[in-house]
Amino acid sequence: MAETKKLENRRQFIIVTGLSGAGKSSVLHAFGDLGFQAIDNLPLNMVETLVDDQADKPDAAPIAVGIDSRTLYFSPDLFVETQERLRKRADIQLHVLFIDASDDALMKRFSETRRPHPLGADRLLRSAIKQEREMMASVRENIDGILDTSSRTGSETRRIIRRRFATENAKLIVTCMSFGFAHGAPRDADIVLDVRFLRNPHYVAELRPLTGREKVVANYVRADIAFEPFLQKVTDLLSFLLPKYHAEGKSYLTVAFGCTGGQHRSVATAEAVVREIAIDGLAVNLYHRELSEHD
Repeated sequence: MAETKKLENRRQFIIVTGLSGAGKSSVLHAFGDLGFQAIDNLPLNMVETLVDDQADKPDAAPIAVGIDSRTLYFSPDLFVETQERLRKRADIQLHVLFIDASDDALMKRFSETRRPHPLGADRLLRSAIKQEREMMASVRENIDGILDTSSRTGSETRRIIRRRFATENAKLIVTCMSFGFAHGAPRDADIVLDVRFLRNPHYVAELRPLTGREKVVANYVRADIAFEPFLQKVTDLLSFLLPKYHAEGKSYLTVAFGCTGGQHRSVATAEAVVREIAIDGLAVNLYHRELSEHD
């Protein structure tokens, strides 16, 4: 019991890393909004010094630091070695969050802002992005979570961070997402389930302009003979998997449900799954990617 209490009292220490232009600044701002001490571009050789300095301050705020390829003394090998040592400490709970985006999204952002890429002094932008992605490959192999911002604005990214990390003492934070395959599968989902086998409200004239959040559409989807067995199997699967993910130290999990356009079947299914999940201490979020307003 004493050991369990000790683990619960460990200070959160978040390392935000990833690709230049992917949105790490927005993520750090979100952590600042949550009361974290948010420090960007901390020299890699000062990370453990910072942890040591905070060790005798039990009332100090949790910490989020930004570390990436532009960081002083950065190297992938040193990054991996540092995070391995941090994971062995008994006074912090480390979470390494990797912020990613597609090459095309990164190209567009650098072109719009006219900011130079940290590695682009003597090469083309796409070549610099490729080099950084290769440099960060070993870092990405040792992360706890990934957030892909390719199709998200800065405000959406900050909202996701606030939802994922604001819940105190949650065993595991689960996000049920709906999306449309026509707009691409989500790159940061942990589990993707295709619900295009369900009958499609798009072909019913009075239902087409509505969404799966509205009762008449949800009832239409649920009336499909395959819906209830599917819902039961999904909830059984999650009831089995989630405790195991938690036991492995996973902090959050994204389960994505996809249909063609992301308006009807996937939305109704995600809403139904959220209502069905019932595991003690579980925090569940809902995110409809293709709708103009996100829950």
